[in-house]
Amino acid sequence: MSGKASLTSDFIERLLAERSVPELESRLATDATGLPRRFPGGAGVSAAALDRRWAFPPLAAAAAAASDSGSGARAAVLDPLSEAQAGRYAANIENYIGTVKLPVGVAGPLRVNGLFAKGDYAVPMATTEAALVASYHRGACLLTAVGGCRSMVLFEAVNRSPGFAFPTLIEVGRFVLWATQSVPRFREIAAQTTRHGRLLDMGVCVEGNHVYLNFEFATGDAAGQNMVTIATQAICDYILEGTPVAPTEHYVEGNFSGDKKASAQSFTSVRGKKVTAEAVLPPEVVARFLNTDAEQMCKYWRMSAIGGVLSGTMGVHGHYANGLAAIYAACGQDIACVAEAAVGVTRFEVAEGGALYASVTLPNMIVGTVGGGTSLPSQQACLQILGLAGDGKSQAFAEVCAGMVLAGELSIIGALAADEFTKAHEKLARRRARPDHP
Repeated sequence: MSGKASLTSDFIERLLAERSVPELESRLATDATGLPRRFPGGAGVSAAALDRRWAFPPLAAAAAAASDSGSGARAAVLDPLSEAQAGRYAANIENYIGTVKLPVGVAGPLRVNGLFAKGDYAVPMATTEAALVASYHRGACLLTAVGGCRSMVLFEAVNRSPGFAFPTLIEVGRFVLWATQSVPRFREIAAQTTRHGRLLDMGVCVEGNHVYLNFEFATGDAAGQNMVTIATQAICDYILEGTPVAPTEHYVEGNFSGDKKASAQSFTSVRGKKVTAEAVLPPEVVARFLNTDAEQMCKYWRMSAIGGVLSGTMGVHGHYANGLAAIYAACGQDIACVAEAAVGVTRFEVAEGGALYASVTLPNMIVGTVGGGTSLPSQQACLQILGLAGDGKSQAFAEVCAGMVLAGELSIIGALAADEFTKAHEKLARRRARPDHP
């Protein structure tokens, strides 16, 4: 980890202005005396378990203290509904103490013309960031005004990549030969662990005496992270029993899959669902909704694309993470997957007659409409608002997400091209939050 000398020196000077070097060093010394007792955790969500946890000193102190809402922490986190529905959360959380409430807004309706999503969708978005829903709402209304966006799931696969170590390349070669010949058996073993998933393919990466097997699975309507882990574990167990060359080390995940991180591998292939969305916007619609034109939008897009390259970003886009995180939170997705899902390419071009061609492509859309957090009360309700709860809806959900990402790109780049970005945030965020601007 590196830093500029001037900034580092300034930081050190500020530290030393408040404390001496011995004082700073003493703060960093470990201390194994007077250790706190362990939090009374576990998977239980009974009333007795909740009472034990809220009696824990830090929680009890917060529960007794007044807050901005006029009630203590327990009343805010463990409200009557969260307590009554505690059983609904048991499979999704440990050490349960209640729920955190995020404000939810609706953007749209967004008209989507996709292979799986076809219609007008009111899209719930959960966020604490003012101006975000307004921006996506503007973009969604813009797309709907021109008949909607086209959105298409291109490919699906969720991967898990176990790693194996061997003494030399000789053993590696023997193992790879056996593994590639065993793929049909691997498929059979994976199928025994799940009714919804299936092994599609296996890639091989050799690095010295290390081997990474990259298993790619179809996961049905679930996001599938746990599904592919369990299936891969079963395959690994079979490998260890049947391989003619025993590895010296093995791990069910060798960090080759790109799980919950941006990677060049998934950027150029797929992890989850690869989705693209596009629209052609007439000049009068761009002017009416965004107060700019296609040429200015493209000029900003070119500068931002080069800026992204110069800073080393993965992909070219404005703010995929904003919309995806808000939709994921509202609809019960694994929010950490935004780390990989918010990677892709936005492209703008001036089309015939001064129209704007706009597209987004996201190769790592990890989403599901069953399993995980999709069955939790609020999240299930948000999927129902979308009309995309349950089996047979995950591809449509991915296409709607891509359409909303496109809406967000149009809105933010329009605001920057029209020099309205700062004004919008000042109006919708800072001023509204101040008492003198109700």
